Amino acid sequence: MPTVIIPPPYRGPTQGAAEVRVDGASVRACLEAVEREHPGFLAQVVDAQGSLHGFVRLFRNGERLDGDALGTRVGSGDQVEILAAIAGG
Repeated sequence: MPTVIIPPPYRGPTQGAAEVRVDGASVRACLEAVEREHPGFLAQVVDAQGSLHGFVRLFRNGERLDGDALGTRVGSGDQVEILAAIAGG
C-alpha cells in the first residue's frame, strides 16, 4: 500500500495523522482514498475542477512530480508527499 505523507497544515481532516496508508495505483487515486477516509482533505490539494492547487507540490519517493503529477503511477511501497508552499512576509 502506498503511504501519503500529510503536511502539518493539512492534518485537520486527518485528525493529526502525518501518514495515511491507502490503496491506489496513481497519485490521484491515493489522494482520493485519503478523502474517503478523511472527508475534507482533498479540497486542500485540488480545486473544484480536479486540478492541483498552484501552491501545492507533490513528490513520489522524494522526487518532485511535474506535468501530470496527479496521474503519476505509484507502487505498493511508494510514498506520496504533499508540500504546501506557504508565503509570508
